[in-house]
Amino acid sequence: MHSKAIAEEPPGQPHSPATISEDKGVRFLHLGTKWVQGAMRIRKPDAIELEYVQQMMMWTLFNLQPQHIVQLGLGSAALTKFCYRQFPQVRVTAIELNPAVIDICRSMFELPLDDTRLNVLNMDAMAFVTERANHGSVDVLQVDLYDADARGPVLDTPEFYHACATCLTADGVMTVNLFGDYPNYAKNLQAMELAFDTVLCLPEVHDANIIVIAFKRAPQLDFSTLYETAASIRRSMNLPARSWVTGLKAALREK
Repeated sequence: MHSKAIAEEPPGQPHSPATISEDKGVRFLHLGTKWVQGAMRIRKPDAIELEYVQQMMMWTLFNLQPQHIVQLGLGSAALTKFCYRQFPQVRVTAIELNPAVIDICRSMFELPLDDTRLNVLNMDAMAFVTERANHGSVDVLQVDLYDADARGPVLDTPEFYHACATCLTADGVMTVNLFGDYPNYAKNLQAMELAFDTVLCLPEVHDANIIVIAFKRAPQLDFSTLYETAASIRRSMNLPARSWVTGLKAALREK
C-alpha cells in the first residue's frame, strides 16, 4: 500500500491534511494518519466499498422514498454519491468541516459538483443541526463524524443528538457510525435514547465499527415485510440488506 498527500491546509489552519493510499484497486482516504476515513474501488466509484458504510444505508428498509437525505461528515463521499445516484428525485446535502476533504473528494473520489439536487456545505455539523431553518426538513440523517485519530465521534452530546432528532421529519431516521471499542460508546447510545423513540445496533463489523439506527417515532417492525424489502434492496442497489434485518432482529431480542 502506498500513501501520498493530495490536499493540505495552509499553515495556521486547524484542519488535518487529506491524504490517500491505494491497495489492490481500492483508494482510501486518510486525514494524515493511518486511520481509514473512507474508501472507493476505482473501477466502481459509485459503489459502497466498506461493509460498515453499506450498513449506514439500512434506513432503506423503512423508507425508499425520502425527499431529503443529509450526510454529516463527508468521508470519501461514498454515501453522498450513492444516495445521489440511487435516488434521482431526492435532495442530498453533505456537511463537512474540513475543506481539504471536500477538495479531495472532488478530485480523487469522483464526487460530482453541486447542482439542483446536490449541495456539499463546508460548515460545522452542530451549526447545521441547530439552525432553525433545517428543523423538520430531513427524512434521513447519516452521521459519521470522526477526527484524524478516529478516537470517537467529535459530536456525541445529548444536545447534539436532540438537535439531530429536531432536524428530522416526523418519521425521520438517523444512522450513526460508532466504534465499539470507543470508551464513550455507551454514552452515545444513552444520549440517542434520550432523543429518539427507538435505538437499535447492528452487530460489530471489521475494525470495531457498530452502526446504530435511531427512529424519531417507533416503527412497526414486521420482519417478514422487512425481509421482502431487503430482497428488493439487494436486487436494485446490490446491498446485503438481508443481514441488516437479521441484525435488527437480534438487537431486539437483546433489548
